[in-house]
Amino acid sequence: MSKNRQLKLGTIIHGVGGNIAAWRHPEVLTNASVNVDFYKKQAQESEKAKFDFVFIADGLHINEKSLPHFLNRFEPLTILSALAAVTSKIGLAGTVSTSYSEPFTIARQFSSLDHISNGRAGWNVVTSPLEKTALNYSKKIEEHPDHAKRYRIASEYLKVAKGLWDSWEDDAFIRDKETGVFFDPEKLHTLNHRGEFFSVQGPLNIERSKQGRPIIFQAGSSDAGKDLAAREADAVFTGHPNLGEAQNFYRDVKDRAAAFGRNPNEILILPGIEPIVGKTEEEAEQKYQEIANLVSIEQALNYLGRFFEHHDFSQYPLDEPFPELGDLGSNSFKSGTDRIKKEAREQNLTLRQVALRSATPRTPFIGTPEKVADLIQAWFEGGAADGFILHANLPSNLTDFIENVVPILQERGLFRTEYEAETLRGNLGLPYPENRYVKKTVIQ
Repeated sequence: MSKNRQLKLGTIIHGVGGNIAAWRHPEVLTNASVNVDFYKKQAQESEKAKFDFVFIADGLHINEKSLPHFLNRFEPLTILSALAAVTSKIGLAGTVSTSYSEPFTIARQFSSLDHISNGRAGWNVVTSPLEKTALNYSKKIEEHPDHAKRYRIASEYLKVAKGLWDSWEDDAFIRDKETGVFFDPEKLHTLNHRGEFFSVQGPLNIERSKQGRPIIFQAGSSDAGKDLAAREADAVFTGHPNLGEAQNFYRDVKDRAAAFGRNPNEILILPGIEPIVGKTEEEAEQKYQEIANLVSIEQALNYLGRFFEHHDFSQYPLDEPFPELGDLGSNSFKSGTDRIKKEAREQNLTLRQVALRSATPRTPFIGTPEKVADLIQAWFEGGAADGFILHANLPSNLTDFIENVVPILQERGLFRTEYEAETLRGNLGLPYPENRYVKKTVIQ
């Protein structure tokens, strides 16, 4: 590993939290998920700490059993545009589905965010695992594409979006008032895409941004997801319970990227972690228990059910082995449901144990500032991560990390003390993407 290699850090702004009961904690604003001032504060706090980006997750289907944050939250591109106006350096990444949107519209919207923010936009590409999402888009449940098809759609979608972002060469707009020449027509390129799922003529009606195009994040951990990431993504959002699994995933995706002809150093692996920091181990554990104790078994079963197409787990005995579910979940959160079933089988877990684990997972990143910093360094230097995406169920969890762990990482030379660049791409240390048409000219 290069001595100059530094951690990349982002944080999810999760409103009332990614835990099903975190909203009940005295510290949490009960309207945080739709409170623009809360989002501004989190983004500005993260920017002051020199984080690379803030991240807005999203989904397109809810029911009465969904997490409180899912029931009532901002649409990502809208809130990110608002955050662009109150920040200047931190990246702004958001989730948009490729299964339930159109590439021309999304390419235009993310390019607009990229211009509004002066080159700080990032797109988390997801394929929408929940089948009932179809019902919100004038489709029948059976029209929801299966796992393999969703990833074929996503692959073509990204090719279209990247093609549209190359509609204009960097210096296409001349804007010469004296000659009356606004643009050079030889530097305008029409895509004319015809594929299995999309027919898009182009060109896109907005120029390339300061960072060339938005940063592409991808979060799938199935084989199809890892292949898509290895081909197309700049950064991969993942999650692992221990160092060994994180190292295996890291090597796998980097090897796949190399097999696709990419430089493995130009795809960043960013596990999601939920650090809980205390002055002592006991204080950190107490903070974890404060959240865990808010979750009832009924809520935990509801939370678990979402991953399995909102399956009703209340029908099974709580203290008997986790039920045999066959292929249930394989067309939704496939990598996650495969993991849950595998761990339950191998560890002989009961339904109660699985549900409570899933609802309030115990992260290894719980402890004193030094312990958390040591773990981050071990993963970073041990070939498991290029950086991390922080989840904070409580606002104080983020503040504790920033005030107590970040200075240790900076003292060790692992994390910046000032931003290196104006764009998200520059701060992530990723190369500027040349317009494909310029490349063709050079080859000729």
